[in-house]
Amino acid sequence: MKHAGHAALQTLAPLLAKLRKHAELREKTTGCFYFKSKAFLHFHEDPAGMFADVKLGADFVRLRVSTKTEQRTLLDRVDRFLEAR
Repeated sequence: MKHAGHAALQTLAPLLAKLRKHAELREKTTGCFYFKSKAFLHFHEDPAGMFADVKLGADFVRLRVSTKTEQRTLLDRVDRFLEAR
């Protein structure tokens, strides 16, 4: 599964805009977010859809983010993670 390219990331523009609202996250390159100087979230494109790898604990978790519902799930999990910090 390859990292999401520019065109694929454009399809996630509303999701990226919501992630950018989190002051705790730094977007070092488009679609690659860091939390406290460590990789936290990035995206992959695959024939099966768009996916996010997000580090909510010791390891990255892969979540599908092709639909609005899936994107909301990702945002909810990111929100809970950041609130706990």
